Parts: sequence; C-alpha cells; structure tokens
Amino acid sequence: MGGHTLQRQHRFSAVVAFVLLSTQCCSQVTETVPSEPSELEDNVCSGGRTCGDCTAIDPTCGWCAQQGYTEETGFLRCDLLQNLINKTCLDITYPVSSVSIEENEELRDADPVLGDPIQVAPQKIRLKLRPGQSVNLSVSVRQARDYPVDLYYVMDLSKSMTDDLENLKKLAKILALEVGEITRNFRLGFGSFVEKVLSPFVNTSPSRLMAPCSGCEPPYSFINHLPLNVNTTLFSKKVNETSISGNLDAPEAGLDALMQITVCKELIGWLPKARHIVVFLTDAAFHVAGDGKLLGIVNPNDGECHLNSETGFNDRANDFDYPSVGHLNFRMREQNVIPIFAVTEDQYCIYQELASSIEGSTVGVLASDSSNVVDLIKENYAKITAKVQISDNAPENLAVTYTSRCLNEAPNPGSKVCLGLKLGEVVSFDVTVEATSCHDNTEQSFNIGPIGFEEALEISVEVICSCECEDLSIPNSDFCSNGNGTMSCGQCVCDAGRYGKLCECSSGEDIEVSFRDKYENVASCRASSNSSIACSGRGECMCGECACFERPDKKEVISGRFCECDNFSCERYKGQLCGGPDRGQCVCDEKSRRSVCKCQPGFSGDACDCSMSTAGCVASNGLMCNANGVCECNRCKCDANSPFKGSTCETCKTCIGKCSSYRPCVECKIFGSDVISPEECDKCTVTVVIDSKLPNANVSNLCVFPGGFTNCSTSYNFVYETLGNGTVLVHLQDQPRECDPNGGGDGKTPIVVEPTSVDILILVLSIVGAIVLIGIILIILLRLATHLHDKREYTQFKKEQQSAVWDETQNPIFKPSTSTFVNPAYAK
Repeated sequence: MGGHTLQRQHRFSAVVAFVLLSTQCCSQVTETVPSEPSELEDNVCSGGRTCGDCTAIDPTCGWCAQQGYTEETGFLRCDLLQNLINKTCLDITYPVSSVSIEENEELRDADPVLGDPIQVAPQKIRLKLRPGQSVNLSVSVRQARDYPVDLYYVMDLSKSMTDDLENLKKLAKILALEVGEITRNFRLGFGSFVEKVLSPFVNTSPSRLMAPCSGCEPPYSFINHLPLNVNTTLFSKKVNETSISGNLDAPEAGLDALMQITVCKELIGWLPKARHIVVFLTDAAFHVAGDGKLLGIVNPNDGECHLNSETGFNDRANDFDYPSVGHLNFRMREQNVIPIFAVTEDQYCIYQELASSIEGSTVGVLASDSSNVVDLIKENYAKITAKVQISDNAPENLAVTYTSRCLNEAPNPGSKVCLGLKLGEVVSFDVTVEATSCHDNTEQSFNIGPIGFEEALEISVEVICSCECEDLSIPNSDFCSNGNGTMSCGQCVCDAGRYGKLCECSSGEDIEVSFRDKYENVASCRASSNSSIACSGRGECMCGECACFERPDKKEVISGRFCECDNFSCERYKGQLCGGPDRGQCVCDEKSRRSVCKCQPGFSGDACDCSMSTAGCVASNGLMCNANGVCECNRCKCDANSPFKGSTCETCKTCIGKCSSYRPCVECKIFGSDVISPEECDKCTVTVVIDSKLPNANVSNLCVFPGGFTNCSTSYNFVYETLGNGTVLVHLQDQPRECDPNGGGDGKTPIVVEPTSVDILILVLSIVGAIVLIGIILIILLRLATHLHDKREYTQFKKEQQSAVWDETQNPIFKPSTSTFVNPAYAK
C-alpha cells in the first residue's frame, strides 16, 4: 500500500476515500492535505528531485509519475497533492501509512483447553509508515488471575544481618504459605550476597578469608542457594542451611547480585510466561559502577551470566566492576524482572532513589529483625498487581506517544500508567507511532508491553522512503534522448556524462560530473554558491541555463539570468505597481538582481511615490512652505519648533489672522530687514501701500507689532486685504520711525534713531551689588533674631536655677561595688 499509484483522472474526494480505505483495519491515519493550491514560493514540496525524496519531504507531497508532465506543462513533479489533482496529473504516486493486524487473540485467563493466559492484545501488528505521517493503535492489557509467579528471595548475609537470618529461618514456611494465598501457581528461589573478595572491602589475610568473624562462613559476592522451585519444603531447608559471612566496609555487592539474578535465566529458573519478582533484603547501601577501581578492577560490568552451574557461586565477580544503575535497569526491563526492596528505615531514602531509576520497582521498610518480611512481600506484590505501566523499545527514528484509558477515567494524554487495578480488569492505551526520518529500507521491529510482563505487542515497521515506480525503471529509455538515461517514475535519470531533463545535454566527459546534481546540471543555474535552488525556483535549468516559467497572465513576465526578476512584484503606490505607468515601471536591476521601480522624470522613491515638483509647497504669500519648513515630495514638512502647520505651513492656531505670514515680506520690502533672504523677498506676492491713515479694519486683518523689528524700538501696524486676482495688499500706517538717524522726516522714509548705548559692566556690577547688599541685610536680621532668642532663654534658665531646692538622698536602685557577709557563728 505504501507506494500505491493512482492512475486516471483524479478528484480530491477520491484521494481522501483511498486514504480511508487503506487504513480500515483498526486505526486512523493522520495526514494533512491542503484544500487550496499553493504558489511555488510557499511550496514545501518544490525541492523533491526523486519520488523517494519527494515522499520523505512532507506528508502533503505527492509525485507525478506521468511521462513528460513537467516538460509539457512546466509544473512540478513533486508538488502538493491538491496541486497535482488540480493540474490534472494522470499518474499520481502518494504513499499512505497503513496498519495491518497479524495476530489478535482475545484476552483471557489460563485455560486447560485454550492454553496459556493472554494479557496483551493485539499480539502482532505490521506498520507501513510514511515519514511525518502517524498512525494510531490501541493496546489492551488485562492481568490474568492465577498468573504464574516466580519469587526469588535474595538476602544480604553480612554480619549485621544475623538476627534477620534467624527470623527468616523461622518464617520460611510461613512465607511459602502466604505466597500460596496470592497465587496457586508459584515457585520460590533463594540466594544471598556479601561482597567482592578483594581488599580493602574484605580482609584478605588467610585466616580472615576462612572465617571473617566468629561463626562466619568465608565471604563471597553472590551465591544461588536454590533455583526457583515449586518445593516449598526445599526452600525452608536451604534457608536454614545458610550461615552469616562478613566484610569490612558498609556497602555491599547488592547490584552485582541483582545483575546475576536477572541475566542468568536458565540457572535461576525464570519461566518464560510468569511474573518475575525479586525480594531484595538488606540493611546496608550498595556499591555502584566505579567503586571497583578501589579494588583494582578496570573492566566494566559486561551484563552477562557468570554463575557456576554446580556451586551456584559467581566465579568471575572479581573480574568485573559493579554494574551501573542504568545498565541494571536495562537488563531488568529486558528480562521483565521487578525488584521489591525490603530495607531498614535508615536505608529507605537511598533505596527509594534507586527504585525511581528501576522501572516497576517498589520499596518497603523492614523491621530491624526482618520480622515483617512476609507482610512486606504481600503489600508490595499488591502494589505491583494494582499498577499497569506500559513501555517500549522503539528505535530512535520512530516517535511513540501514549494516551491511557484507565477503567472509567477520562483519557489522559501522555500517560503510560493505570493505578488502582484488580486482577481481571481491562485497561487500554492509545498509541501513536510516527516515523521521524527514513531508515535504510530494512524492516524494523520493536515491542510495546506492560513492565514486568513477558507478553508484549510485537510491531514490525517498514518506513516508506521509496516508490514502487522506482522498481519499475526502464534503462536506456528512448524517451531520454534515445537511450541516454533510465526512465524512473516518469522522469529521466541520466547516464554518466549526460544531464538535463531529457538527458539532452552532454558534459563532454564519459563520467558523472561532480559539480552537477545527480539528475541535472544546476551549479550554473544557481544565483549564488549559498543557494540550493536552481533558477530561483521559478524556472528550469536546461543545459546549464535557466528557462523561466510562464505565468498564467501573459502580461506578467519572469526574467533575469537566474529567473530572479519579474515585472509584477515591485513596490506599489495607491494600489498601482510603481504608482502606475505615469510614474514608473517595474524592471530588473542587474546589480542587485531584483525587481525595482524605474521612475519617470519628475518622480522618485521605491514606488515612484515622490513627486519632484514644488508647486504644492508654495504658500499664499509666495514663499516656499511660508519660510517655516522644507518641501519634500511636493509636500511641506513644517519645522518642528514652528507654530505654523498645514499643507503649506500657513496654519497657525495660536496666531491672529495671517499677520505673522505677511510680516517677513513687509519688513524686507519696506524696512530692508534680513529676516528672510533677498531671493525669498523677491518672491513675495505682497504689495505694500503706505497710508497716513489705515482703512477700516477688524480684528482678523489688523496687524499690530509692538517693539518694532530689527534695530527699531517703536511698533508699527498694518492692515492686509486679498484682491480678486489673489494679490495681497498691505496698508502700512504712515508714522515716523525712530530707526534711521538720517531719516528725511517726510513721513514716508523711516527715521532710525541710534539706541542709547548701555555699559554692560556697570549694569552687571549694579545687579551683583544689590544682591550682596540684600544678603548682608538678611544675615544681620537673622543674627539679631538669634541673639534675642538666646537672651530670653538664658534669663529663664537663671530664674529656674535660683528657685531650685536641692536635697541629698539615697538612689533606691544604687548598689555598692562591694558586698559584706556576716558569719553568725563567728562571734559566739
């Protein structure tokens, strides 16, 4: 199904129906198909060169295997599925992920007729996964009643565990009976551990090696006293035959023992279909990987079985370091072994940390003499059976996510655990599997199953990274320039020394050119060495040159050596390209290799939006922006500090009428003021008439300027009026001016009077002297006020002193520095 090819005319609904039919087995396929075609610039599929590459880019991509498709139409072979349908490709390859259930027996307890119990369903599934396209599965779990239990009891037999061993000997029969109440199908095994027999962890003197303590057995790392056995009497016998041993340091070789118990499946006797539980009893911590260096051991733990089949001892314990926690967890999960740590209260915290790193394990507090070990086993076994935790060993290129469905609870995305269960209750997990990348096209497999169960769902996976049409390739096809290539999935794969869409180009060498793409020469069709797209993605590379695509609108043209330019993507002004044909046109700039606006004379800017004319900036007084701004793009940009605003900087909300607008022209024309330049003064459209009496005026057109202008001390007034032809007429009142000492006094020529000179130094010194004088007066007044206040206070003090009556008395809280003691019997 993965490389299924659709032929004939397609419709979108038919493709969707095909996707649904291909996954009817038991799951849903998650895929995204675009509803609308995408332009090339946004097309994620545009980089696909072969059918296999195309299907791996994105799950929305399909491949057109129609011969001559791209050559005839100019469309992409690797394109969005909806685009291929809309462009009427007659041979679409669109691989789809699929699920096939190969084995699915119903969940059940053990049955004399049907056989072993079934706790996980389904049992076998085969997946075909397209990268990026996920499938959904459902896994059901039911813990069977009377499921076989293999319970291996391993004990720390260092000297500190003497009383615990004696109690265990008494409880051995009770332990066997209590486990029998949990399940009728069980077996018991027994082992013990002490320490690696090397200095400094063990006293290696010959006498101490034989008897490390009084009544002790020689030290050892681990011994399998009794493999798993249904004979409970034999279990009691073996426990009663064991003796205490001894070592020097506090931590023991507990992890070494757990590793051997886990990996020595045959010698320990683990059944293939049983719950594997190890009861680990100790009152001390444990050695971890790296501690062996203190003993001179440099070989890491190999995770292999080294038990002697005859003696039960770990003969090679001194050859390998202690295992790491991660290594031990991996082996225990692999062999479905679950430990129950029964430890004394002072060691509870460290073993709780260990249990958090070993999947499925539990921890219980052991009494100082191990008298509660039976209750601990029952309690922690109940915890194990009340919990189902699912896990997998999926390879790295497969992403697996879970959603738990625990009894009547709501679905819990991301959860892999169900708690509070009873035997016989069914829980399920929704599983989503997705291939994140291609593999080497070999079949992969992994398991999904509950921790501690031998049973698991076996999943075989084939990642679809090739198309079926690639297996039907035609060598030396006549379509590929008379046999110069192989026809594969509708396109030519050229022979060595040939390139081009139809292998029509020759490199001149009988070898495959290294700098060329596998299928076509694209090096010379790339705009830069950093670019990975030939012809800017808007053309085809034909024999080292770009042939740009045609647009549906014939007026729109893609151009440039690398198809990097066009005439339709420049900046727009008022919705028109380059402001419209009257302002500019969109052309290709060879230097920048991009489309830019070439503006007509009189216009500038990225979109030719800036007019070079200044007609719109002339104020009513003839000045450019009323001499209060600059003209940019035929618009006035008024000075920020000026009160004048508006299109020609003439509007002044704080000014009365237009007096301030006409004042520069009046002063420059009549009084010769340099408030504006002579050139600007010549542009003034104001006509000034000097009258002995101003015509009637209202507030809006009467202009009064107190203080005069430059070098003038008196004020002047004028009235302005606008004539019909737009000329502004200013009536200036005829009055003498004290501005010119040589004035004629005829009432028409201003009289300029030189202002009286003022000595600045005398003025400054006068001001400073006044300030200093005022300061001195203030200081004198302040000093006088202070003197009067002090005098009044002193008089009051003298008066109170004369009226005071002094009396001698004893301070009631005073204690002398010496003490006197009287001995009554001394003076008898």
